[in-house]
Amino acid sequence: MANADPSPQRLLKILCLHGYRQNGQTFRERTGSLRKILKKHAELVYITAPNKVKPLEGEEDSDQRGWWFSARDETFVAQEQSDVHPGYEDSLDVIAKAFSEQGPFDGVMAFSQGAAFAAMICALQQSGDTRFSFSFVIIVAGFCSRSSGHAVLYKTPITLPSLHVFGDTDRVIQKDMSEELLTYFKDPKTIEHTGGHFVPTSAPQKKLYIAFLDPWLQEIRNR
Repeated sequence: MANADPSPQRLLKILCLHGYRQNGQTFRERTGSLRKILKKHAELVYITAPNKVKPLEGEEDSDQRGWWFSARDETFVAQEQSDVHPGYEDSLDVIAKAFSEQGPFDGVMAFSQGAAFAAMICALQQSGDTRFSFSFVIIVAGFCSRSSGHAVLYKTPITLPSLHVFGDTDRVIQKDMSEELLTYFKDPKTIEHTGGHFVPTSAPQKKLYIAFLDPWLQEIRNR
């Protein structure tokens, strides 16, 4: 009698948060190379922020979204000091719903404004917010929110294992902004590349992504 096919090995399940002016679908399309690299390691689940972003002048409305705004007129500039953060609470509700209905998730991977938002979720989880439960985070082109209402989230070092990815020539989120966020994490791992504002997937980065994820992959497969 032929042996039955072995059951497929478990994959990590990772929640993916897009950048400002993206949505879940456009971020999925832009990370096709990453999905290919990680296909034997992780299932990537993409969701869309609830806050609709006004298209730039001359642009078609392509369902651009954001996780929060830095001004009351519903615009966002990462470098802008602000006393408001419209849309932030709505986005937390969307993330919480994703954890409840599509989770559990082993980790979170996020880009640009999504990465800044993910860092704040890490802080909320550490402070005891039971809506969120995950074991690691990958932050690509991340930064600290300049909203005064978020300052409390940077008061305690974040102990969650983290991998921070940033480019030397990023003109959207400058390298020093990503390096500033590093200081709020305990023992962060980094991938520094020579490119700009994107998720890098060349051979050197591929090895480092997999090396970072492997401990959790082995853990879930040994359960």
